[in-house]
Amino acid sequence: MSKKLPILLFFILSTVSAYAQQFKALLFTKTAGFHHESIHEGVAGIRNLAARHSFRVDWQENASVFNEGQLKNYDVVIFLNTTGDVLNAEQQAAFEKYIQSGKGWVGVHAAADTEYDWPWYTKMVGMMFNIHPAQQTAYIDVVDSNFPGLERFPKRMLWTDEWYEYQKPYKSNDLKFLLNLDEKTYNPKTNKGPGMGDQHPIAWYHNYDGGRAFYTGLGHIGLVYSDQTFLDHLYGGIYWAATGKAVK
Repeated sequence: MSKKLPILLFFILSTVSAYAQQFKALLFTKTAGFHHESIHEGVAGIRNLAARHSFRVDWQENASVFNEGQLKNYDVVIFLNTTGDVLNAEQQAAFEKYIQSGKGWVGVHAAADTEYDWPWYTKMVGMMFNIHPAQQTAYIDVVDSNFPGLERFPKRMLWTDEWYEYQKPYKSNDLKFLLNLDEKTYNPKTNKGPGMGDQHPIAWYHNYDGGRAFYTGLGHIGLVYSDQTFLDHLYGGIYWAATGKAVK
């Protein structure tokens, strides 16, 4: 066999693999506050999504990846149950430029419990974490079934999670709500009050500062990352944030 043949085969396989990756995602899980035990199950779930939907995902807990040179390799950055102050000023500036270049961000659950002192970030998230009651089962209502990943959702769905209550949104008219939590179906009371009321969004998206941002408050419990309903929802957000496609 010619020595050139294995090299040629390697080149062909590499080329095919590259074309199979429709986009690249950076999965970021650094915590400077509460550390969710479900993070590792979340990483496994998102890796399975990448294998199923032909995109590349790189997992990082080291914030040094947040520089212009490395970020430009990704179409979307996923904050999976991050908490606290996870990026320094230089890293924040690089991430702002990244979004402004037309790229996407996905926040899962505790991503809303991250970087409270960074106004640009809090505006991107849309609504920051305030408090939560004990984990409970409740009904979720689908507000917009036209968003990617929600096509097969029932209009009303029973779900168990850690239900975040959020601070008032930075700009409520800008956020496009996808899922709403029915507070009449569980006990939302905490030491800060009786809940958020009839409008209690738990997932939303919006265009932000030249890029795209998607957030879901689901994802506290590790087993949801093997639940197909949740994975459809999560992939829909990743796909839209990475590509900007499929929103009617």
